[in-house]
Amino acid sequence: MSIWQADFHQRSLPSTQEIIWELIICDSTGRLILHSSCPQQQATHDWLTAQLSKATAEKIPEKIQVFRPQFLNLMALAADNLQLQVEATPRTPALKSLIKEYLGNTAISLEVEKNPPQALPENLWGENWRFGRLAAGELIDLFGDRPIPIRHMPKDLMPIKLGLSCEIPIPGLVIYGGRKSMRLVRWLASQNPIAINFIPLETARSGGLVLESNLCDRWILATFEDKEAAISAARFEEQKKVTQNLHFLLVQPDDSDMTFTGFWLLQNS
Repeated sequence: MSIWQADFHQRSLPSTQEIIWELIICDSTGRLILHSSCPQQQATHDWLTAQLSKATAEKIPEKIQVFRPQFLNLMALAADNLQLQVEATPRTPALKSLIKEYLGNTAISLEVEKNPPQALPENLWGENWRFGRLAAGELIDLFGDRPIPIRHMPKDLMPIKLGLSCEIPIPGLVIYGGRKSMRLVRWLASQNPIAINFIPLETARSGGLVLESNLCDRWILATFEDKEAAISAARFEEQKKVTQNLHFLLVQPDDSDMTFTGFWLLQNS
């Protein structure tokens, strides 16, 4: 079964300035499945249900991915009528490329406004953290088959899928959660981690690490006023540029490297 990507947005027609709503659905390769529009007064979940019914007449997708928060609830309502699964994710490159191709230089924004960073709940934070690196070729050996309670390694984020060599170092963040490890990874799983970014406050002196999750949420994982940490964080960001923004988040109870509690492959959208 295939994975589809969908967007539903409003725009004005250049000729009449009439506001219309436009639905675009494609598969993960960018092949167009449906392109339809309606006047603003018809832009309801009933109209959307009818369009989805038409699109799935011959083939039903495994899931439909949505990147726009404003569209998520409406899509979920329509999909529920047809027993279709909807996934919220900012990683819809095929769809965004198709929208640019179909609409050209229009005012349709593909950027999602992010929420202000929130402090991580105090009852979740572990004992310590550090930056780490793993050779791309080691990811499967280290985390593919080990008994890790929560693991997220999407096929489209595997280094071989991205064309990365086995030797290239993948940067990441390692959190030693201690007794809170399981509580932390369960919360992380509920938030659908997308990416970790370093936000510098003063070059080579201070900054913070921010977790991006769901479609527009952000969480402050750590802040520091430490030259060594700031330099390491800057290197973390530089290495992400080499790996097509691929990086990882690893949670383990201690530094023995014997037990892992949670592992995520991440990539900036």
